[in-house]
Amino acid sequence: MESQSVAEPRTTPKARDKATDKTKDKPAIELIEQNGEVTLSIGGEQAMQAWERDLMWASADMLCEYGQDFYEVGLGLGLSALRIANNPATRSHTVLELFDEVEDLFRDRHPQVPDNLTVERGDFFKRVFELPSESIDGMFFDPALDMEVWTDAELWARTMPEVVRVLRPGGVFIPFFSTKPELRWQYLQHFRQIRVERHRFVAYDTTEYTHGGTTGDAFIQCFLKD
Repeated sequence: MESQSVAEPRTTPKARDKATDKTKDKPAIELIEQNGEVTLSIGGEQAMQAWERDLMWASADMLCEYGQDFYEVGLGLGLSALRIANNPATRSHTVLELFDEVEDLFRDRHPQVPDNLTVERGDFFKRVFELPSESIDGMFFDPALDMEVWTDAELWARTMPEVVRVLRPGGVFIPFFSTKPELRWQYLQHFRQIRVERHRFVAYDTTEYTHGGTTGDAFIQCFLKD
């Protein structure tokens, strides 16, 4: 999800990555199903909702155009993880999730998952330095992080060169869709080619994190490594 005032993805008050070392408190995590709506709540905020399915699927399908070995940051409801793993082109898909509870909720809803799907626990801002160079064809990036993390320019300046390093030539980095027609500054200077697709969306009436209302255009941004 993204803040209504800033074109940033999934922000939650306490769902910050441990690399910031600003809190060790775990946020309350629950799956709320009511009135036909499905919401993953982290720290009392709408971290993800099931109406996003078509956008997540479109992002996953785009990712799978670029190879066979993929990595995802943030499990959420598992919409993109299952879509990527079930794509005929996919040989391996690994998802990095910070919170045990998010994976537990996912496993409860999906007790059987594709054999090529692996979910591991970890802190992205540490794990990315451990990933082998040129080891994946694409990364889908969709974690819930504190706004202080999204706006930490030094953190992104250290992190994004590592993302580029782990991508194979011709690989891609696809962050969570934006409902503002703006290229995300965190990633922009690290890639020469960017592919953007516009999709219509209809959110829930109760959705709080889309920009400019609960219907409109969403933009999937695909950053390509030379």
